[in-house]
Amino acid sequence: MSALARFFKQEGKFVAGYDKTPSPLTKQLEDEGIDVHYADDPENIPPEILGDKNSLIVYTPAIPDTNQEKAMFMQAPYRMMKRAQVLGVLGEKYQTLAVAGTHGKTSISTMLAHLMQYGKDKAHAFLGGISANYKTNYIHAGQSPFMVVEADEFDRSFLHLHPSASIISMVDADHLDIYGNKAGLENAFQKFAAQTDDLMIVRYDSILKTGPNRVFTYSLKDSRADFYASGMKKTGLCYDFDFHARDKVISGFRMSVPGLLNVENMVAALAVAYLHDVKPEELKQAVLDFRGIWRRFEIVYKDAERVYLDDYAHHPEEIRRTLETLKELFPGKRLTGVFQPHLYSRTKDFAPEFAKSLGLLDECILLPVYPARELPIKGVSSELIAKYMKTKQPIMMEKEDLPDYISENKPEVLITLGAGDIDRLTEPLKERMSE
Repeated sequence: MSALARFFKQEGKFVAGYDKTPSPLTKQLEDEGIDVHYADDPENIPPEILGDKNSLIVYTPAIPDTNQEKAMFMQAPYRMMKRAQVLGVLGEKYQTLAVAGTHGKTSISTMLAHLMQYGKDKAHAFLGGISANYKTNYIHAGQSPFMVVEADEFDRSFLHLHPSASIISMVDADHLDIYGNKAGLENAFQKFAAQTDDLMIVRYDSILKTGPNRVFTYSLKDSRADFYASGMKKTGLCYDFDFHARDKVISGFRMSVPGLLNVENMVAALAVAYLHDVKPEELKQAVLDFRGIWRRFEIVYKDAERVYLDDYAHHPEEIRRTLETLKELFPGKRLTGVFQPHLYSRTKDFAPEFAKSLGLLDECILLPVYPARELPIKGVSSELIAKYMKTKQPIMMEKEDLPDYISENKPEVLITLGAGDIDRLTEPLKERMSE
């Protein structure tokens, strides 16, 4: 949403918005001249919006119909569009490079947007996270004909897009409150694939083998894929690798962000950038320069004895892959993880799977469920996950008690996980880890 706000501000429009709580991101928007308020009250809507019936009201499905401001706009003759619909309209102006999948969307789309800046055509970008290179989730690229977008499957939003090229990473069961079962989710992804006009890049093990004219596969290291990495060599926490682009090998890539998971994501982004004529030397320099994304396996603090990372992972498969990467990078170290479950429905649907993934930790701390757009579900809480953790009993804790616990126990490797408001703890925990 904030990327769209920045786009319209760049276009010279008056932009205002509501958010539930202040954050560093909303502070940045205010500093950029965007009016933001935090109390749900129609009287807080600026007159520039209310007084112009041509005002465009953009909303995310996370805003319930009970929101007073949304309800007022729904009853009045204003244009209202979902975020994804607006991106679909913008896609009529630009060639859309869309990144979909239940995991990895933000990382891959941010990588792709960064790689494209090194080519002659560049690309505008609407991202789901804050790029460390550009300190924003919106990249303006002058007269570029391309637009990189993160294609969100929640609420079937990505079906508003008709991209010229798409990347589809993993397709795991999620959002069962919307789709009912995994088959329903897979059907939506197949529809999205069918809406891609020219080029599609999918994981080698993907069920989505049909789509536009050109469908290619990618993998971390499976040589049967069209695009993959080989010759991987660990340098510190990061990797060097060679990039196989169908019948060509481009040697000498060096990552500046850690873990094999990031190498796999980068291979997907490289595939699209390579097929859009970003030259090999430009690609190598771009990969070396890439500095990561806020809350995507982000190293918040590191010294000779301790390290603290923060990650947005909120699905069992994401957590498993993140923790396996952590164990790969810090062998023999004691891993402490703090997980804030996101949504009551997701907690109910995947409690055993969460328990299994979190079992990779040496010490697990569970915070209360972050409800987001939902009301509580009877019998569903973090204790439901704890019930399935047979071998390692987690510690149940309130958010405000965590900094003192970290000070007292001094973990070797700490990671915070979740898509709620757990990011509000990063600065306090960073201070405690550095004590």
